[in-house]
Amino acid sequence: MSDDRRPARDLAERPPGGLGAAGAPAATGARSGPAHALQALQAIVLRELFKFSQQTGRLVSALVRPLLWLAVFAAGFRNVFGVAIVEPYDTYIPYDVYIAPGLVGMVLLFNGMQSSLAMVYDREMGLMRLLLTAPLPRPWLLFSKLCATALLSVLQALAFVAVAALVGTTLPVLSWAGLHALLALLCGALMLGALGLLLSVHIRQLENFAGTMNFVIFPMYFMSTALYPLWKLQESGAEWVYQLARVNPFTHAIEWIRFALYGKDPGLAPYVVVGCLVVFFVVACWGYDPQRGFGGLAKRG
Repeated sequence: MSDDRRPARDLAERPPGGLGAAGAPAATGARSGPAHALQALQAIVLRELFKFSQQTGRLVSALVRPLLWLAVFAAGFRNVFGVAIVEPYDTYIPYDVYIAPGLVGMVLLFNGMQSSLAMVYDREMGLMRLLLTAPLPRPWLLFSKLCATALLSVLQALAFVAVAALVGTTLPVLSWAGLHALLALLCGALMLGALGLLLSVHIRQLENFAGTMNFVIFPMYFMSTALYPLWKLQESGAEWVYQLARVNPFTHAIEWIRFALYGKDPGLAPYVVVGCLVVFFVVACWGYDPQRGFGGLAKRG
C-alpha cells in the first residue's frame, strides 16, 4: 500500500508543470526580468494615452487656458510690461513672446498636478492597489506612471506651441536649439509630474484637490519668471517675492526652457530641475511604501 501511495505523494509535492526545484526560480526570474519591466512600462503608458484619447475635453482645456492668457493677458499688458534687452534675448521682444515659455510651463504644471488628482481617483477606486501589488518593484511602477504623465505633458505643450504659432506667437523651435529646449521640456515635465506624485501621497480625497490648486499651483506659478523677469520683481521693491521666485523650482524649469530656445547657457537651472526631480520622486516612493510611508497608504489603497 505504501508503494502505491508514493507516486501520488510525489506528484503532490512536485511543483506545477512538472518542473523541479530549479525550474521555479527560472520562471520567477523570467516574470521579473527587464523584458517584463519594459512590458509593464509600455502597458501603463499606453493605458494613460488611451485614457487621454477618450477625454477630448482635457486637451481642449489644456490649450484654452494658456491661449486665453496669451490672447488677453499678453495683449492687455503688452505696453505695461516693457521687456528690456536681457539674456537670453538679443533684442527687444514683444511681451507675448516673453511669456510663451511661461505658458508652456503652465501646461506642464497643470497636467502634473492633474496627474496627482488621477492618482487619488485610482486609489479611491482600488486601481492603485492592483497596480502596486504587481510583481515588480514599486519604484519602477511609480516611474512608469511618471513617464506616462511626462509624455502627456510634453504632447500637450507641443500642441500649445503649434497653436500659439498659428495665432502669431512664434518660438524658435525649428533649430538645433529646439532639441535642447525639448530636453528641458521633458525634464520640466518629469519634475512637475514627480511633484504631483508626491502630492498624491498626502491628498486623501478628491475634494482636497481644490486646496492643492490654491496652495501649490497658483503660488508656484505666480512666484516665478513665467510672467515677468526676476529683475522686474526686484526693481518693483517686492523683495520677498523676488527671493521666493529665485528658489522656486518652477522658475528654473521655465528659465531652462527659455534659455534653451535661444541657444544660451541656462546656468544652474538644469541642475536644480534634475535635483528636484530626484528628490520629489525618491520622497514619493518612500511615501508609497506601506512599511515606511506617510500614514498607511496600503490601508487607503
